[in-house]
Amino acid sequence: MINVDRVYQRVLLLANKEQRGYITPQEFNLFANQAQMDIFEQYFYDLNQFVNMPGNDTMHSDVVDMLEEKISVFEVTAQLPMANMAGNLNALPRFYRLSNVRRNNLILESVNRKDFRMFPNSPLAAPTATRPIYMVDTINNTLQVAGRQFANLDIDYIQSPRLVNWTYIVVGEKALYNMAANDARDFDLHPSEETELVMKILTLAGFTLKDPNLYQAAAAEDTKNIQQEKK
Repeated sequence: MINVDRVYQRVLLLANKEQRGYITPQEFNLFANQAQMDIFEQYFYDLNQFVNMPGNDTMHSDVVDMLEEKISVFEVTAQLPMANMAGNLNALPRFYRLSNVRRNNLILESVNRKDFRMFPNSPLAAPTATRPIYMVDTINNTLQVAGRQFANLDIDYIQSPRLVNWTYIVVGEKALYNMAANDARDFDLHPSEETELVMKILTLAGFTLKDPNLYQAAAAEDTKNIQQEKK
């Protein structure tokens, strides 16, 4: 995790370095959640890009290993109730992306929508009780199964990050961090992402403060950091 107050104080320090303006807690929380999701979603694009490239024997410098380590924080397992051969993925807390579908030692095969409709009519490919298949209906966000009925399934999936929240109390007309608040929430990202978070938040803040120098400088620094990570 990354401490939300530390990030906010760094953002304020850099934004106010040349009297560029004040970023309110409400603005910061909006920017912080946008920046966190941008970084989180980029993991999967980067993983898709690097997974087929030659790796590195040194674990701590292999890009795929580093990305998988960052994603692993969000991997969870839950049971999905099934009714009429379908389960509602919205029932899974903070569902983002599916990894595996299984029941005990039986792993279900993932197929696309076209094959899910065609396979039951194929003598060779038809799903069975020992080889059930499933597809994800992205329109309705449901998981549909063929070949066997299940009361529930074990779902390995990736959760989205929790919403960041810098909570505060006002003392002498100044907002002070209130870490004891029930709804206070740090960033869920890997600690190595702290600098990139600061740069992304500054980039977003630059548009609000109408300071092109701020968001251009932050965007340039963010791009440099990303390029260094991908070398």
